[in-house]
Amino acid sequence: MKKINYIGTRDKNIKATASQAILKGICEDGGLFVPEEFPVLDKSLEELSKLSYQDLAYEILKLYLTDFTEEELRYCINGAYDEKFDTPVIAPVVKKGDVSVLELFHGRTIAFKDMALSILPYLMKTSAKKNGMEKEIVILTATSGDTGKAALEGFAGVDGIQIIVFFPEDGVSPVQKLQMTTQEGANTCVVGIKGNFDDAQTAVKSIFTDAVLGAELSNKGFVFSSANSINIGRLVPQVVYYFQAYLQMVKMGEIALGDEINVTVPTGNFGNILAGYFAKQMGLPVKTFICASNENKVLYDFFTTGTYDKNRDFNVTTSPSMDILISSNLERLLCILSSQEKCKELMTSLNTDGKYSLDLTKGIIKGEYATEEETAQAIKAMYDKSGYIMDTHTAVAYAAYEKYKKATADETKTVIISTASPYKFTKDVLVAIDKKYETMDFFPLMDELEKLSGVEIPMPIKGIEKRPILHNTVIERDAIKDFVKEHLTK
Repeated sequence: MKKINYIGTRDKNIKATASQAILKGICEDGGLFVPEEFPVLDKSLEELSKLSYQDLAYEILKLYLTDFTEEELRYCINGAYDEKFDTPVIAPVVKKGDVSVLELFHGRTIAFKDMALSILPYLMKTSAKKNGMEKEIVILTATSGDTGKAALEGFAGVDGIQIIVFFPEDGVSPVQKLQMTTQEGANTCVVGIKGNFDDAQTAVKSIFTDAVLGAELSNKGFVFSSANSINIGRLVPQVVYYFQAYLQMVKMGEIALGDEINVTVPTGNFGNILAGYFAKQMGLPVKTFICASNENKVLYDFFTTGTYDKNRDFNVTTSPSMDILISSNLERLLCILSSQEKCKELMTSLNTDGKYSLDLTKGIIKGEYATEEETAQAIKAMYDKSGYIMDTHTAVAYAAYEKYKKATADETKTVIISTASPYKFTKDVLVAIDKKYETMDFFPLMDELEKLSGVEIPMPIKGIEKRPILHNTVIERDAIKDFVKEHLTK
């Protein structure tokens, strides 16, 4: 098996093994790690179709994490994908109307981030041991709603690791907020910021490239890493479920082995859809990726015009995990399709002017978006047609898919990536179905959703409104770096 190393998106001379890249999280110059080349499947799709999710994960991850032994990888995989998920399939596909839906919300935090953040703590601890890391690892994470809780759940109680999560105080749903602020674990810290996700993400990334702060805290026994999808250890495990979706569609008789499919992904930070792109480069038969945006449609504009421009109003929507104007993982695609030199030039332009241009309009990724009204209409339309209730982010993808299909007449079988349980966004979901729910409080509405959907309230959030608040710190967005320093040195 060929060894895969990782290089920086802005400097190809920055190199690391897989375990080193996982520990670092981000390059010294602010760039991200990408594989030096895409690995090639060493088993056929037919062979892969016979595997459990755990064995499929091994076959994919062994090709990317080539400095891990089989024993190490299987330990990480089996520790991650177990009874924490409420189905042995881990990520089931369900047929609804004319589309297949890949449900990625069957883990502990009922959102797709569980798919990677269940395994990242195992990968990180194994990487630390492999590289003789003796310092305490500090996980710094910015979240638009779901990454925070999934990372907290994964790293809580892990020896030798602290985790600090920053979230927009007024930019997440009530359930998302309570999932984080009620988190137990002596090594966890959750902080609300007076700002949006982009503010938190920018501040966290700047800490990773602050050599003075890094040296100061290194002398005190700390080293920074990330649980965001800027960490390659977060991104690569997501490749697995694209193969899982395809192979399940084959088993369901939706497609034959070798047929192409389309994939529609609701995305803000571009990590989820990029994992699908990685799967395509490995040989998964995908014809088109539909990149679905909400009203913060910076990605839609980029893939339809060739210009990325974050100089625009920031919209707070009912799909808050996509309320993002700086899509960090897009940098990886820019590097893959151009060069390190070009990527560095584009990122410099983004930092100085807030925009850049690179024409990718003729590629396999097509942009679409859904307004708030279209998102609500999609929820109601799906419910009226099938009785199936989608969360707001999945509804953005479904609405975008319908618009794409109408514009192109493309009838290729399509899988919608469903990123969260509707219970995380109960009120918005129910109001979309019937306006009578507008006057009801969020948490009593969970009982209504249970009746309407026939799906029990997931155990991880049952009674969450009664749990004690353990984290109530709120800071200004420009105080993040000082907070981290004070928290670690107090």
